[in-house]
Amino acid sequence: MTAYKYETHFHTSETSPCGKVSALDGLHIYHNAGYTGIAVTDHYFDGFFEIQAAGCWKNKIDAFLKGYRNACDEGQKLGMDIILGMEIRFTENENDYLVYGFDEDFLKENKELYALTLKEFRELIKGTGIIIVQAHPFRRYIIQAPPELIDGVEIHNGNPRHNSFNELAEEYARKNNLKMLSGSDFHQPQDAARGGIIVGHRINSPEVFVDTVMQDNILEFIRAV
Repeated sequence: MTAYKYETHFHTSETSPCGKVSALDGLHIYHNAGYTGIAVTDHYFDGFFEIQAAGCWKNKIDAFLKGYRNACDEGQKLGMDIILGMEIRFTENENDYLVYGFDEDFLKENKELYALTLKEFRELIKGTGIIIVQAHPFRRYIIQAPPELIDGVEIHNGNPRHNSFNELAEEYARKNNLKMLSGSDFHQPQDAARGGIIVGHRINSPEVFVDTVMQDNILEFIRAV
């Protein structure tokens, strides 16, 4: 069986304030590491949108999508699959959630999602095919989300500058029958290929990504040693 590697947690310097690598350079790093594609999950939070120039919401979303769109342009040249995602933080607490299964229109049509609570966001996306995966749920200052409000848990976060207590995250996911993901949490060159998933098919759309996770069609979780 042919196996394909995908990164599920990837930040770009164009959009994420903490990102140190451009979408173009990051894609080349992952292409050289043998990955077939990535999900761009730049940080979506109040601070990002507050520093954007005054203007319509569409312009602010265009700024948010800059890293993703650059990744799409380069991914097409490299033959890599690029999936739109985000790592959202609601103003209610310090939790981060990886969200998949939406498109650009969803972001344009729903303003200031960060102002919602997790419960309100869950209600908003009901029936849309969008899924929520709590990122690194056992880091300091993080509160484990109620299982009924999320679809899955990041059981391996490969960021080398944080202790994400991955073993506790996996235990929490299994105990609560939640879907599981692994991601590198890529911000800097040394973060690359420390996480991700291996599957037996190409993931070339948000819908295929969601189906892969929800149907447990993951062959292996990539975990940095």
